Amino acid sequence: MGYIQHKSEESLEDYLETILILSRRLSVVRSIDVATELDFSKPSVSVAMKNLKTRKYITVSGDGYISLTETGKEIAEKVYECHNLLTDWLVHLGVDPETAAADACKMEHDISQESYDAMKKCILSILKDQ
Repeated sequence: MGYIQHKSEESLEDYLETILILSRRLSVVRSIDVATELDFSKPSVSVAMKNLKTRKYITVSGDGYISLTETGKEIAEKVYECHNLLTDWLVHLGVDPETAAADACKMEHDISQESYDAMKKCILSILKDQ
């Protein structure tokens, strides 16, 4: 996968994760909510939402309310779980929470499923034993 394609997939995952987080916090999610949360311009978010809709990761109601499809939700939950696990682990290791969250955001997109599963098993085992 080329660099541009990789960055595109990373961005897609960030949007899906943000929609998931917002849907847990708000009664409805709109493009403006995503733009505000990510501090992105409304036109940039509009283009991204069109892309997500075309790829069938989201649906958008006539009122502009965004919902994740099953596929979109599956991706978002996977990224969100990875982000939280990596953030918690880095904080546990003594990393500042803000730095840990920023680093986890970078790591969550690049780690293979095999490596993530092995890390998750190890981290949960260590945390359980404490």
